[in-house]
Amino acid sequence: MENVMNTDSHCALELEHERTPAPPSASSASSASSASSREAGGWRSIKYIIGNESFEKLASMSLISNLTVYLVTNYNLSGIFVVNVVQIWNGSSNIFSIIGAFISDSYLGRFRTLLYGCFSSLLGILTITLTAGIHQLRPHTCQDKERPHCQLPQAWQLAVLFAGLGLLSIGAGGIRPCNIAFGADQFDTNTEKGREQLESFFNWWYFTFTIALVIALTAVVYIQTNISWTLGFAIPTACLGFSITIFLLGRHTYICKKPQGSIFTDMAKVIAAAFRKRNIQASGRAIYNPTPASTLEKDRIVQTDRFEFLDKAAIIADPSELNEQGMARNVWRLCSLQQVEHFKCLLGILPVWVAGICCFIVMDQQNTFGVLQVVQTKRSIGPHFKVPPGWMNLTSMIALSIWIYIYERVYIPLVRKITKKPPRLSMRQRIRIGILLSILCMLVAAIVEKKRRDSALKHGLFISPLSFALLMPQFALSGLNEAFASVAIMEFFTLQMPESMRTVAGALFYLSLSVANYIGSLIVNIVHKATSQRGKTAWIGGHDLNMNRLDYYYYFISALGVLNFIYFNIFAIRYIISDEENGITDVQPENSIAVGE
Repeated sequence: MENVMNTDSHCALELEHERTPAPPSASSASSASSASSREAGGWRSIKYIIGNESFEKLASMSLISNLTVYLVTNYNLSGIFVVNVVQIWNGSSNIFSIIGAFISDSYLGRFRTLLYGCFSSLLGILTITLTAGIHQLRPHTCQDKERPHCQLPQAWQLAVLFAGLGLLSIGAGGIRPCNIAFGADQFDTNTEKGREQLESFFNWWYFTFTIALVIALTAVVYIQTNISWTLGFAIPTACLGFSITIFLLGRHTYICKKPQGSIFTDMAKVIAAAFRKRNIQASGRAIYNPTPASTLEKDRIVQTDRFEFLDKAAIIADPSELNEQGMARNVWRLCSLQQVEHFKCLLGILPVWVAGICCFIVMDQQNTFGVLQVVQTKRSIGPHFKVPPGWMNLTSMIALSIWIYIYERVYIPLVRKITKKPPRLSMRQRIRIGILLSILCMLVAAIVEKKRRDSALKHGLFISPLSFALLMPQFALSGLNEAFASVAIMEFFTLQMPESMRTVAGALFYLSLSVANYIGSLIVNIVHKATSQRGKTAWIGGHDLNMNRLDYYYYFISALGVLNFIYFNIFAIRYIISDEENGITDVQPENSIAVGE
């Protein structure tokens, strides 16, 4: 453990520019600063970071992809309870990302937070493996497909299960806000080459771990469903241990930036100071804009005209607010222009953040109701082989990987050769396409579900005679939705915020996933309650989808997608600044923090 605690000494430390450098007497700081920036960072470091991320996602997605099936078959839980557990767990994992971002920025730094998050996830998935291996930790398996009289889990058995899921959520809180940010730290975004490398990193980050999942989940999910849940969970446990090993192997190559304080604390200070000075007239007043102590300052702060009410936090209302050195006496009464503009930058991305939530709600449907649909379709291929329901998530991943490969290796070189212009699709275009795909996904899912249900009822069967392959298009559309919308939104968050706020950008991305999970769970419960009254057929709920109208629920979600598309094109799109709609993100918007100039 001592070696783990001291791993930061092997990183090339690059002080954040808002921080005052450590005193020359600090030998550790002087030795760390002597690390060659030419040898650290870049693609040399990225291969370890992506390797860690690939195996970590392999482990976590092995559980996420099949958790619905595991809870239904091994814990005898009902459909709506399973949906709530999965969505609330996913939401909690993303909520912990905010806590992880705060700890990373204030205390531990991205490297240590990412490392400790991996250890917590390892303990969590080990606990889940024990629930599968020790039969006393779960109720007796029930063979009745409709499960009207199956034994339900006891409270302490659910407590063990939720403890494992809780450790996984804590681990996700350390991993999710830091993995993208830590990878982005390895590139110099003050150069055109560095910015191009960073843009490709987002796509290759998605591509590599998705390919690993496609290859590995095929075997892991099959083992879980058809051979042994214990072995099926032990494999991702080993993969997570391997991911930690890979991450530590690259510790000599990383650029590790020191924590410089959390933006969340600065946000509270700006709000408090602006409220206290709400009655002060801003015109003619001096602005508190102290000169950065570091001579390596890269962020040129420009006062913007958006959210002007926040500017009062940086107004020097009285000379007594400054000490003899010209610094603020009370940071809760007087904030720097940098703090104010960083907060404005954060507020400026919220409209796009809201637009992404509805896209993520669609993705959640395939991990829950989509898998339950597969359970009640014909999954046999030949006389001896049954396709595990969790395999359907591979359809989404394959669609995502194929598109990213075509985009990076075919589309971009071809357009560049033909037009001699920047070939990348803009963020606006990709998010717009992603929203349209989310709507199309739900429409296709509704049509397919009606055919599946009608066929099952016609033959009086629990499992529809229609093939599972009929559901593949909706899973593929979900993957394309992720390829367009998720990648673009993640890229937008990261590139539209200063380097010092990248961890916050990652946390905000996963917070949007969390909100989507919670809203999805809320919608499920509201729809279930509203449609199950007066003896009507409920849209959702119960063990048997044939007794529900899931297709109506899908149409409802698609209607929300239409509203989201209108909202994005009328309002949120104005907050995405692109260079003549050609996808170049290098040009800084007029009303933003000019980074790297």
